[in-house]
Amino acid sequence: MTADTAAASKAETAFATAKTLAEALPFIQRYDRETVVIKYGGHAMGDEATAQRFAADVVLLKLVGIHPVVVHGGGPQISAMLNRAGVKSEFVDGLRVTDNATMEIAEMVLSGAVNKQLAHLITQAGREADVRGVGLSGKDARLFTVEKVVRTRKDPESRIEQVVDLGFVGDPKEVDAQLVMTLIKADQDYVPVVAPIGVDPAGATFNINADTAAGALAGSLHAKRFLLLTDIEGVKDGNGNLIPEMTIADARALMASGVANGGMIPKLETAISAIESGVEAVVILDGRTPHAILNELFTDSGSGTLIRS
Repeated sequence: MTADTAAASKAETAFATAKTLAEALPFIQRYDRETVVIKYGGHAMGDEATAQRFAADVVLLKLVGIHPVVVHGGGPQISAMLNRAGVKSEFVDGLRVTDNATMEIAEMVLSGAVNKQLAHLITQAGREADVRGVGLSGKDARLFTVEKVVRTRKDPESRIEQVVDLGFVGDPKEVDAQLVMTLIKADQDYVPVVAPIGVDPAGATFNINADTAAGALAGSLHAKRFLLLTDIEGVKDGNGNLIPEMTIADARALMASGVANGGMIPKLETAISAIESGVEAVVILDGRTPHAILNELFTDSGSGTLIRS
């Protein structure tokens, strides 16, 4: 490559970057000083390069005037630690049965290693502009007050409905987001990073499904967007094609018809609940895709499936 060719290529790259920034302006204005809750989880959490890229994208949101709030999962990390500790896991309909020993390890992993590492990555990515990740647990400042999850299933022989005891698994009954609001509205650039742990009125500690926790917090904050990062492209129709946008009624119809099934059902239920609680729109998207949240918020094409009322 000649010097002239290299210079021309560099100029083209610079122009493309400037053009991208200019085209993003209407979207930046749309979300200016708005709250965006991001549920971060899935296999993307286990890859360090992907986690660092995610942290940098979150810092960018904060620096353009958006208030990002991150709620994370950690199922694979909990399973790995349980295996190391010799504690066997039991699952019922995809939910982990959480006894005392499992709960202790889940809290140690979620509120400790996973939470603090993600908060640190955000702080590290935002070091030059002094953007700081702040690790929180749902136990802090009464953020999540939970009620015990009750599930039933039919006995395969008698076909009688039976109550299944999942142990210390809870759903958010009350969300007190005062501390989160204080952080996102502070003069300093803080990014709350929340572990899905809560307490019941008696003070017992419970594990919360991360999707459910993020949706409940998004509703309490009346977020502009709730981005639900997963390991799949989004919601698909009966032919396996991605549905770019849908309504709550569409989502309910997909579940009723059986087109949406398995793990997609609780995600759609979480999205519906969040919208009914005050979130403007929910997006289910693939968190493994590089810069998925930036593509969703700052381009016309977007990512995944957007759900509105």
